[in-house]
Amino acid sequence: MEVLFPRCAGLDVHKDTVVACVRCVSAPKAHEVRTFGTTTRELLELTDWLASFRCTHVGMEATGVYWKPVWHLLEGSFELVLANAQHIRNVPGRKTDVNDAMWIADLLAHGLVRSSFVPPARIQELRDLTRTRKQLVREISQHSLRIQKVLETANVKLASVLSDVLGQSGRAMLAAIIAGEDDPEQLADLAKGTARKKRAALVEALRGHVTAHHRTMLQLHLDLIAALESALEEVDTAVGKALAPISYAAELLKTIPGIADVAAHVIIAEIGADMSRFPTAGHLVSWAGLCPRNDESAGKRRSTRVRKSGTWLKTTLVTAAWAAIRKKDCYLRSQFLRLKSRRGPKKAILAVAASMLTAAFYMLRNRVEYRDLGADHFDRLDKTKAAERLIRRLKTMGFEVQLKHAA
Repeated sequence: MEVLFPRCAGLDVHKDTVVACVRCVSAPKAHEVRTFGTTTRELLELTDWLASFRCTHVGMEATGVYWKPVWHLLEGSFELVLANAQHIRNVPGRKTDVNDAMWIADLLAHGLVRSSFVPPARIQELRDLTRTRKQLVREISQHSLRIQKVLETANVKLASVLSDVLGQSGRAMLAAIIAGEDDPEQLADLAKGTARKKRAALVEALRGHVTAHHRTMLQLHLDLIAALESALEEVDTAVGKALAPISYAAELLKTIPGIADVAAHVIIAEIGADMSRFPTAGHLVSWAGLCPRNDESAGKRRSTRVRKSGTWLKTTLVTAAWAAIRKKDCYLRSQFLRLKSRRGPKKAILAVAASMLTAAFYMLRNRVEYRDLGADHFDRLDKTKAAERLIRRLKTMGFEVQLKHAA
């Protein structure tokens, strides 16, 4: 097999150690193996050691977060390749007693390692912020559910009347309950906005048995929510600063139906604004895990389930897709309804999410705004099929149909 990189190295990265294997075709010993620590000083020694062999390419597995400091210190000195651990395991020929670093070096030398997508440092920082924001929102939601649990324990049915326990009305009533107010009439008078129309239901819902223990738990969860909301505001500010140099990309994405500020920020954080890393839109959709897997044998297709990858991006796109199909007279809604009848709502919404990501690819690559194809796109695409489908539907309803072209 042809050797593409005569001087390369493979790294087996662990929490406290990095096993490095240099593979040089012209050296007296084809493989040189050495173990380094993961402190900054020892990683700099690793850089010098690899440079002494004049290595051009360095490959490593994506192991948790341990590969990131190694990547950042080696970046700029070598051509780095981040390999998917599952892909390396699937390459045949590996022996159980072969060193992992040596195996990575051999695969890299023959061009058998497929590099994973690693965005620039600026996009990685933005990705950390958007993922942290999502985790904070989840924690706020969890504490909201715990508040509802405490209220149910005290037989206060506030969640059955108010759509949001942590809204203006709910927070005012919770503050009064914590302060010691027990009169449901007084608590119901704290309702604001449209909640005032539900006063009678609120009086009955607030008639419970609240103890000092319940008040302590409510205060605890409200304090935690306040701290999380403060942290959320700081994250949003940091995201705005990180997006400032590429704010045009977020503005372009927001022209897609269903894409708002948060979704646009997440998409930019996950795929970046430079689409040159992905050869085609299909490569990006496949990387995001929004296309059917290839599982075919003997002419039979066994599975069309999507891969478990791109969790952060996939969930955001699916959420945005559900919002997009609510807009009438648009291509995305038409696509969803067309596929829903044949494939079901889950596969249809994944197809819509894939279409949105495909549109985002071309918009970011060409720097153009979203242009909707229209709700009648599929009808215009093939009028004959549409006419045949409608005729069959009318016949099933008991009608006789005769087609006549309009003048």
